[in-house]
Amino acid sequence: MYKNLKEIEIAKQLISPPGDTLAETMELKGISQPILAMRMDRPLKTINEIIKAKTAITPETAIQLELVLGIEAKFWLEREKNYRLELAEIEHAEALLNTKEFITQFPLAAMKKLHWISFEASVTSMANALYAFFGVTGEEAYYNYYHKNVYQTAYRMSTQNKKNPFAVSAWLKQGEHLADKIKVPVYDASKFKEALLEIKNLMAQQPKDFFAQLQSFCANAGVKVVHTPCLPNTQLHGSTRWINENPLIQLSNLYNRNDIFWFTFFHEAGHIIKHGKKEVFVEGLKYSAEEQIKENEANEFAVKYTFTKAQENEVLENIPLNKKSIYEFAEKFNTHPAMIIGRLARIDKKLNATGHQFNIFEKVDLSAS
Repeated sequence: MYKNLKEIEIAKQLISPPGDTLAETMELKGISQPILAMRMDRPLKTINEIIKAKTAITPETAIQLELVLGIEAKFWLEREKNYRLELAEIEHAEALLNTKEFITQFPLAAMKKLHWISFEASVTSMANALYAFFGVTGEEAYYNYYHKNVYQTAYRMSTQNKKNPFAVSAWLKQGEHLADKIKVPVYDASKFKEALLEIKNLMAQQPKDFFAQLQSFCANAGVKVVHTPCLPNTQLHGSTRWINENPLIQLSNLYNRNDIFWFTFFHEAGHIIKHGKKEVFVEGLKYSAEEQIKENEANEFAVKYTFTKAQENEVLENIPLNKKSIYEFAEKFNTHPAMIIGRLARIDKKLNATGHQFNIFEKVDLSAS
């Protein structure tokens, strides 16, 4: 692959069309263009355009050249194919050099560090890696497909919230790459609702392999769950969208906290249960008034499964709390202690027992997932 303008210019000078070989062969055999045209029963203009690489050698022409010049047709076809491919590579590399301003809007270094893409230190290498990641041929195709189609809502909300929309789209796309590796049956709403009850138990117990179990419970109901670390200038908690006939829940584990992780999961599950297949929900962005209604519905769904308002009121009636009482309430409500602490911290950051005196905000380790 050509890395810079100098290499491209050299390649342009060195590239040789099949017309060069044809002209050399005609000279060796003492055949002029008019004579070759008559013997092939082709217009002189066509022969001239083949020599000047303005016209490609077709299978029909290759057979005629074999009959007249004694050089196999497959030689001419292979010569033409290699020339056109090399010419396309030169033109492609030249076009890539003009996309530097566009591709540098993506957090390429972070994407490379996370092993999402791999590239060398050249614009053409970075551009090729980025376009391959998104599965598009270039800048215009990216805009037409992703920003005007697949991630239109996320793009609009990102720009309104001063987040990098290109980083957001890369984060969403990586979720799809991970989802492609997960094989699941067709989505079954009743099975998913049953799975959520098991997942509530999983949240409360949180074994070391909880994420693998979470994926398994959801997969059995036709729901894909993936973990994708955040990219710079995104600050996203999660996302829900449908890919073909299956919903995808993408979690970032932003802030590495149990309460946020589990609330986000059940929030995304709420979108699946309550809302349409065509919508893309990305948590961590501000919504319009109409969109916020659906966000509120998903929030209420998450509250129901993590730590209800009635349970919250019961805890508040027993202030002040200590570590022992918090764990007792967590066991009673079949939730994670961090859900209680997180809620109390949001209610009043000055409460004495909000986790500051003990490590209630246990870290969620998804580094291996």
